[in-house]
Amino acid sequence: MRTTIKIGVALAAVAALAGCGASSGDSKEPLAVVSGAASKPGTLLDAPFSKPRLTLTDTHGKPYDLVKETAGRPVLLFFGYTHCPDVCPTTMSDLAIAKSRLSKPDQEKLRVVFVSTDPARDTPQRLGSWLAAQDKDFIGLTGDFGTIQQAAKSVGVGIEKPVTEKDGSITVTHGAEVLAFWPKDDKGHVLYMSGTTSDEFAADLPKLIRSEAP
Repeated sequence: MRTTIKIGVALAAVAALAGCGASSGDSKEPLAVVSGAASKPGTLLDAPFSKPRLTLTDTHGKPYDLVKETAGRPVLLFFGYTHCPDVCPTTMSDLAIAKSRLSKPDQEKLRVVFVSTDPARDTPQRLGSWLAAQDKDFIGLTGDFGTIQQAAKSVGVGIEKPVTEKDGSITVTHGAEVLAFWPKDDKGHVLYMSGTTSDEFAADLPKLIRSEAP
């Protein structure tokens, strides 16, 4: 029997995080549709996402064309921000640990791209130092928020403009998914939800690098 799971609905269950909201945007709209029960950490998408056509500023202050620079590479894409107290540093740490377990050639193939959802505070310099603490080869991108929001929406990730609260704190709401793009067609085939462990990523990465379903 064919079972359809609407990822956007599932994301609504992880909507409240202290200072780091995780949101699916409009939870009435499915972000991605998959068939079959999601029994594995990575969910294989029925309709793979195209890579966002996105040019932003990298950690060296240079323009970075995501489609051009990562063509033919396995890519893990995440939208987050450096002041995040929990989800973002945890996710980047898990990815760094998983990557470190790959062979050296596979490490050199993989591209991990972190796109800021808080570009006003995430300068190229701050992004660079923050990501280097995890993995010096992780790619950080920042720039116009509207451009970032549209790019995130194109791959089913909901993000909202940062809000300054009455006490001066800033709330940043963003999806917590990691989207994996295969090198053979540059399409996003696999979606990982928040909470995927480093062991689970480590088990899947070799297959993703070979453009295989985990």
